[in-house]
Parts: sequence; C-alpha cells; structure tokens
Amino acid sequence: MTGLIGQKLGMTQVFDSTGRLVPVTVLRVGPCTVVQVKTEATDGYAAVQLGFGEQKASRVPKAYLGHCQRAGDRVFRVLREFSVESEEGYTVGKELRVGDVFRAGEYVDVTGTSKGRGFAGVMKRHGFGGFPGSHGTHEYFRHGGSIGNRSFPGRVFKGKRMAGHYGAERVTVQNLFVVAVHPEENVMLVRGAIPGPNGGIVLVRKAVKKQEVASVQLA
Repeated sequence: MTGLIGQKLGMTQVFDSTGRLVPVTVLRVGPCTVVQVKTEATDGYAAVQLGFGEQKASRVPKAYLGHCQRAGDRVFRVLREFSVESEEGYTVGKELRVGDVFRAGEYVDVTGTSKGRGFAGVMKRHGFGGFPGSHGTHEYFRHGGSIGNRSFPGRVFKGKRMAGHYGAERVTVQNLFVVAVHPEENVMLVRGAIPGPNGGIVLVRKAVKKQEVASVQLA
C-alpha cells in the first residue's frame, strides 16, 4: 500500500533527543477500510479503493450507500483509490491502520485542499509589488497595470496573471519527514505544514522523490 486517507488535526511542536524544537503537523491517518479491489483482469490495473470517516446514510445517494455497504454497515465520508503492485492480500472489509503503512523516519507526500481566499487581487494572489505611493499615483495603488497592447495581438494572452479566485485547490507538499507514528491512536506527526484547514481531508502517500529513511528520537 502506497498511502492512506487522513485528517489534519492541527499544528504543534515537539523536542527531539538533542533538544531541538521541531514544528509538526498532527494527522489522524486511518483506520481506512477496503471498499473495492481492482484487478488487472477486471479493470486493467491493480488498485485498492479505501473508505475513511463516517456520515449519515440519509445524506448519500442509494448507489453510494450500496457501494459502501459491501465493506460493512458504515457509510464512508471519503473514498479514494491507491495503486498497488499486486491486489493479493487485500479483501473487501479489511482495515488498514497508520502503523501498517508508515513508520517514523521516512518521508511522505501529503495532498490536501488549500484554504479558500475568495476573489483576490494581483498583490495577494501573485505577489505583485503595486504602484508607487506618491509621484502622482492617483487611486491606482494595488492594480495589475497593463494587460495587453494595441491592435497586435489585439487580445489578452492566456495565463495572464490577473485578479481572480485564489485558493481552494488541490496542493501537494512533498518530502515531509515523519517525526513519530502512534498506531494505537491512529496519529502521525510530520515536520512542517500541510495545505488546508484543521479538520480537512488529506491523502498521505509514501514520498516519490525521497526514499531514504533516517532515525529520529524524541525527547
């Protein structure tokens, strides 16, 4: 298994064995239940669909309800799919915990939905410097300036950085160090910040670019 579904609980700080202060994000990862197993023969690829969290049965369509009930009586809040090398060993209804997939000292990639900031201007959204505060500037301090030219090309180029909707998008933070894993509480601590608000759903996967494992000792 390459990853699990989790929830961001918040940030705190811990001390390692050398007395150094380490900022960490607390994640509740799992338990996740196997809802569907996809195989090479039936789907063309091997993957496992996991369910996480609970919600009322009255709030979901009947097709979704029937799909979740294959794995038991729970109605899952989130369903996500993770690729596996082989579907062997995975059965519908099997429960996976954080200690089964992750351990302290390795690196993970965390995907979440960033906080929505609504309609934002170019200074907040793209980091523009704005216009001078004096020398004749009149009511034009935070604008974006010119967005095009005259008859040629006669349009605004695609991708032009302008004001618009900011945030509320899928963001992945790579190579976060796993400081500690507490299997009995389904909690793991990762160094640094991750996208999204407290309580937001996140996907925690084994790091793609950084595979080495380091040792860590908490005070």
